[in-house]
Amino acid sequence: MKIQTILKMLLISALVIGLVAPFTFLKPTLNPPPLVVNKVVPVVVVKEKVVEQPLHDVNIPNFASIRDVKAKKRQFFQYIYPAIVKENRNLLALRLEVLTMIEVLFLEENLLDEQQALLDRLIKKYKVSEKYSPLQQLNELRLRIDVVPIELALVQAANESAWGTSRFARIGLNFFGMWCYKKGCGMVPSGRDTGAKHEVAAFNSVEHGVQRYLHNINTNHAYGVFRTIRGQLRAQKQPLSPQILATGLMRYSIRGTDYVLEITEMIRHNKTYFDNIRAKIKTI
Repeated sequence: MKIQTILKMLLISALVIGLVAPFTFLKPTLNPPPLVVNKVVPVVVVKEKVVEQPLHDVNIPNFASIRDVKAKKRQFFQYIYPAIVKENRNLLALRLEVLTMIEVLFLEENLLDEQQALLDRLIKKYKVSEKYSPLQQLNELRLRIDVVPIELALVQAANESAWGTSRFARIGLNFFGMWCYKKGCGMVPSGRDTGAKHEVAAFNSVEHGVQRYLHNINTNHAYGVFRTIRGQLRAQKQPLSPQILATGLMRYSIRGTDYVLEITEMIRHNKTYFDNIRAKIKTI
């Protein structure tokens, strides 16, 4: 009896130990208070968008708002072409004066005082060497004082200004992408390289911008090939083909040949608009 009692007691003790033992090795855990993290809320500074004000007082059409492509093209061409036609006509009148002076010298006669004064002004304006003889100066002026076909001028304006929607066209009436090099002469390009000092020229009227464009074509050394081609067409009594003359503008853009191909394609593709323009006015 005693042995059985002892065995029962041992079994009961073992059972109690077996039930309790696992919990004796557990580390007591405390429920800590929730960790409070002070979040730093970033301050978002909203910069007020600065609207760039036009550098002119001309009310130009909002070409960007015209969704219909044909309507946009038609309105753009109609807006630009009067200034081009006007300046081309001024150039033809001046060219006639030059041709008259050439004829005078061929006849071994002297220029009139007013003709000589005009020649002196023209050689400065069109950057002709003063070391040339008067006849050489006049022959050089004959190459430089001439028109740019209206189709070529129109597609260049469309290409350079993104059909009148570019910042430079809207803010500075610069439809031809012309640069200037004096501080404050125009608009600073947003992507201008570090150290570069050029600006995109700004004008106070569309006519002024067109005058500068034509003068640039007629005087800049980069377009000597253009003027040579034009002079050859004149000498052969051939029409001033805009597609042929476009080949002389390879240096107008860093894109070179691709630019010329794009311009000639634009001339071909927009022929209908030019025909409509001719129906409205007598063009050069």
